[in-house]
Amino acid sequence: MSDLFQSAGLERQAPRPLADRLRPASLEEVVGQDHLLAEGAPLRRMLKAKRLSSIILWGPPGVGKTTIARLLADQTNLEFEQISAVFSGVADLRKVFERAEARRRTGKGTLLFVDEIHRFNRAQQDGFLPHVESGLITLVGATTENPSFELIPALLSRAQVLVLNRLDEAAIETLMQRAEKAEGRELPLTPEARKTLIAMADGDGRFSLNLAEEVFLEPEGRAPIEPEELVRIVQRRAPLYDKGQEAHYNLISALHKSVRGSDVDAALYWLARMLSGGEDPLYIARRLVRMASEDIGLGDPTALGVAIAAKDAYDFLGSPEGELALAQAVIHLATAPKSNAAYTAMGAAMRAARETGSLPPPAYAMNAPTKLMKELGYSKGYEYDPNVKDGASGLNYFPPGMKRERFYEPFDTGFEREIKKRLAYWDGVRAKRARDGKED
Repeated sequence: MSDLFQSAGLERQAPRPLADRLRPASLEEVVGQDHLLAEGAPLRRMLKAKRLSSIILWGPPGVGKTTIARLLADQTNLEFEQISAVFSGVADLRKVFERAEARRRTGKGTLLFVDEIHRFNRAQQDGFLPHVESGLITLVGATTENPSFELIPALLSRAQVLVLNRLDEAAIETLMQRAEKAEGRELPLTPEARKTLIAMADGDGRFSLNLAEEVFLEPEGRAPIEPEELVRIVQRRAPLYDKGQEAHYNLISALHKSVRGSDVDAALYWLARMLSGGEDPLYIARRLVRMASEDIGLGDPTALGVAIAAKDAYDFLGSPEGELALAQAVIHLATAPKSNAAYTAMGAAMRAARETGSLPPPAYAMNAPTKLMKELGYSKGYEYDPNVKDGASGLNYFPPGMKRERFYEPFDTGFEREIKKRLAYWDGVRAKRARDGKED
């Protein structure tokens, strides 16, 4: 297998980072990606069939995308070429294709690994198509961003997208054990500190080994490091979160669905994740207002007021004090009775409004501010409901000739249980008025 340090002109004896020294030498050594590499999994099937198609490896940093690409080249006897979309342009691509053409004339194929492939623009991505189509290169692209949004459809149709998982605790623990074997000693950590280090890695294998390397710099024979001291020894990075990219939308979706699903503890967790990742608290507040109307509605009429009050409280206090108001709103919304009846009713009413055009209201529902309008019958027959017995006249306010429709169907939970009773009563009053022939 080609060596990164050799290709950079360095000797093997030169100091090498722990993450590089422990780079897997075979696919069997890759951790956390059994769904792609185990017997019967997609990559294993390709290798068994000796037909490696172009692929896009999509996953977070430090989970093995580059390593897998190198090992695939080794196992298929393809020449490994690597470029980065961050540093490469059209001229670099042209040279790669020229070298691949020269190899093909000698019967040797090329695996082109493109790191951060999503950073190439549409025209540059188009440039891969004829070479992938002709088989000049087997393309392996790596991206941390959703290919559906970042890669052109023509390229996606010619490559299989494979999703790499964030490394779980067991996978990171395996890497820690390999690091200890390579160093010939155990990490000087208490069990609690070891768990802290694994959590700090945040699913990134490369970063976990970098953390371990910093811990190994501590003198041998020292007392085991406690979690608090570990945090001082290694600088903890911020959780992986980009407010402009997919993580932003995934986390707000998780918060919204946790509230909708009445999972209050999960909702608080996702709120904390977004706040600790640097999300704008007012963006979260706006989403809470939406949840109050969309998912709770009249199941709990106080929910909207609580959400707006949380927004105002954050506006007034700022961080970190105002974040508690957001937490209070999340708890209220998550524990409130859920109803999307108002949301559904508005959608149905909008459809009916589009379909019925410009039907006028009944005369008694019209405004009559002038003498002429009164003479034309505007407002004639109107009954002021507060003055009617039981506060309900039973007038039908739909346009004349339009069949009554039921848009709002309250749930039989929360406050809407009471609303349901009221609607049934008013339906009865209207039906009686119709039977008595009082409709105009």
